[in-house]
Amino acid sequence: MKGLAFVGAGMAVGFAAALMLFPAAHGANDSAYRQLDLFSDAFERVRADYVHPVDDSQLVTSAIQGMVSGLDPHSSYMDAKAFADMQVQTRGQFGGLGIEVTMEDGLVKVISPIDDTPASKAGIKTGDFIAAIDGTPIQGMQLNDAIQRMRGAEGTKVTLTILREGTKKPFDVALTRAVIHVDSVKFHREGDIGYVRLAAFNEQTTSGLEHAVRELKKQIGPGLRGYVIDLRNNPGGLLDQAVSVAGDFMSAGEVVSTRGRHPDDTRRYQATRSDITDGKPVVVLINGGTASASEIVAGALQDHKRATVEGMESFGKGSVQTIIPLDNGANGALRLTTARYYTPSGHSIQATGIVPDVAVAQGDEDQTSKLDQVAEADLPGHLNAEGAAKKQSGPIIRPAPGKKYDDFQLAYALDLLHGKMTVSSVSTKSADAN
Repeated sequence: MKGLAFVGAGMAVGFAAALMLFPAAHGANDSAYRQLDLFSDAFERVRADYVHPVDDSQLVTSAIQGMVSGLDPHSSYMDAKAFADMQVQTRGQFGGLGIEVTMEDGLVKVISPIDDTPASKAGIKTGDFIAAIDGTPIQGMQLNDAIQRMRGAEGTKVTLTILREGTKKPFDVALTRAVIHVDSVKFHREGDIGYVRLAAFNEQTTSGLEHAVRELKKQIGPGLRGYVIDLRNNPGGLLDQAVSVAGDFMSAGEVVSTRGRHPDDTRRYQATRSDITDGKPVVVLINGGTASASEIVAGALQDHKRATVEGMESFGKGSVQTIIPLDNGANGALRLTTARYYTPSGHSIQATGIVPDVAVAQGDEDQTSKLDQVAEADLPGHLNAEGAAKKQSGPIIRPAPGKKYDDFQLAYALDLLHGKMTVSSVSTKSADAN
């Protein structure tokens, strides 16, 4: 695959000729060489007969994109510019709209808007489909191409055409691009409880969490009762940050394991830090937008019984993507799925997600809405789960009719930590009814 990435203008004929020099003794590999001959034939046919001339590098790039993106929803090819943008994004600052997306049924699907970005401020929601960008239909476009169209210089405008469940017609949303500073950690006190919001897992997340806990201890003092860690609509990010964040609540133990194609690919990640909360009770909030690295944290704290996980079932993005630079990044990079995540108990996060200990709806969902059902398992071509079966959801707790809350899930979490039953006196419906 690495060799193919080097194919440039005018190189396909030579590449195919070189393949013919391999002796038949390659045995099982002959099938691969024949398939590459097929690629070369198709390449030359397009090059010679397409309605207008096409740049050779464009054809090769499109071929690589198609090969990789056809494997699963999260594998992709990045050209050199997209690879550079990705590296900037993991450092916590990048240009664009601020949404985590995937591709489904030929459209771009929103996994989660990032807090305080143009997308979240404009009302883009989890589960929305982007059908067009500036009037150009998404259908037939590669995901990376769509992402590049949404990015641009700060202050420039872009119009997204949105399809939303419950809305009969598509509608346009005009946004102004901004430099996205992902402030991955926010915090404040809720009386005698520390509230910490983790919006993403970038290079600043662990240090931001530790700063937040130090400040909350100062603000609240010795009467600090516990912490709410809010992972709702957190699309994930860096694995090492997820491991260190989980380790900040644990004294020891496994945080997550990854298992790949071969037995020797298995890796186990242990908590190597210390509990910065001094053993105080913790409630972790999750929902359908909680994905990847945030599911690792929730799953680890749940399995070690270090936290009560509350909210709605998470997204289920439990696969590991490895970034493989091509020619040291000069030819871009592959974002290739290489393993699955497993919680300490052996539960595969992939396509199953984290089931909360206490299922609590926010209150703005109705029984026919799929807001909380937008999940990895709905994506075409998703990897199946392996390992221990997940536990079953219990009854879903909802606000009692007529009662209004700014944030019902948070209010319920605060009552859990206080040992109160004020908010728990609400209607419940079975998980099967949702």
